[in-house]
Amino acid sequence: MTRELPARPVIGILHPGAMGASLGSALKGRAGAVIWAAAGRTRATSKRAELADLVGVPDLAELARRSDVIISICPPHAARDVAEQIAAAVEGRERRPLVVDANAVSPGTVAGIGALLGAEDVVDGAVIGPPAWEKGRTVLWLSGAHAGVIADLFAGTPFDARVLGPELGTASALKACFALQSKALPAIWLELDEAARTFGVDAELRAELARTGVDYPRALGAVAGVAAEKGWRWVREMEQAADAFAAIGLPDGFNRAAAEMYRRRAARPDVAGPDAAGPDA
Repeated sequence: MTRELPARPVIGILHPGAMGASLGSALKGRAGAVIWAAAGRTRATSKRAELADLVGVPDLAELARRSDVIISICPPHAARDVAEQIAAAVEGRERRPLVVDANAVSPGTVAGIGALLGAEDVVDGAVIGPPAWEKGRTVLWLSGAHAGVIADLFAGTPFDARVLGPELGTASALKACFALQSKALPAIWLELDEAARTFGVDAELRAELARTGVDYPRALGAVAGVAAEKGWRWVREMEQAADAFAAIGLPDGFNRAAAEMYRRRAARPDVAGPDAAGPDA
């Protein structure tokens, strides 16, 4: 049975970090209102929501009560907790919102969220690319029984929405595979650098890599800069990707090693971590 949304649905964003703000902004032209839950959010989150012209409501319960569609976009460690809060807020409602879990989690985690909220009320989403303020850079992959409904909602927006199929978890599986090369593979440079410095062969390694045509400073700099900003968040994403690989009988060590390197980088006192509110970033 096809899910029908109102002509101008109310869209709830949990939460307007950089990606959430861009998702909310993208949908303003299609929605009656795009709302966010202000309780407990940081000043930085409030500013992002203001710049994206999103409407604040008091808390998650009010957002869930008003929304026809809820998009959950938060750090992986918060995905289940956010789903549980939504479930509590909509308990007893005859018509439940359609929840898009757009978090970087494993297919197993998405299946658990589907069991909690009702698989027919959940769409699995995976964003590949940066926050989309213009077309051509970011794809929103979708799977689930009503993935097409969400794809239609994003038609004409900066997010290129593509449907993978009716099974929950397929979009998250694609994200996990993509993350193996986009986040796990670059983490090798972090470990290589730390090992060389610990062994005291850093200068010699740099010379050997340069001699064999490898631009070591550029490769390391590219991942180190991003890891300093987002490494704390990538820890759980890599752990979720590892769970996805282990569930299908493949080695999960690449992802778990990457998680450990990002954990170490995030723990360094000279590296900035998330703001105090966690799920906002």
